[in-house]
Amino acid sequence: MDKLQLINIAANTIDIFFRLLSFLIFARIMLSWIAPHSHGRIAEFIISTTQPVLSLFQKLPLRIGMFDFSALAALITMDIIRSLLLQILFGV
Repeated sequence: MDKLQLINIAANTIDIFFRLLSFLIFARIMLSWIAPHSHGRIAEFIISTTQPVLSLFQKLPLRIGMFDFSALAALITMDIIRSLLLQILFGV
């Protein structure tokens, strides 16, 4: 494997990781609206996977009335981090 192939593999891995985590956070948002008190195996997996990321943002004052914007802040921040990492990898 040459250097470019390794960079592409790393970039794809980073991209898939952040996109999957973003999808799980979005799924958690939907679960909180649709079935806030139902916790099946899938919901427990989504909660346990996303809680470490969301807990960082839930400490910030991102609640306005009954609306909590911590998940939105997490999604935006993760997208920025993903973009920066990919730019670093490709040297742009």
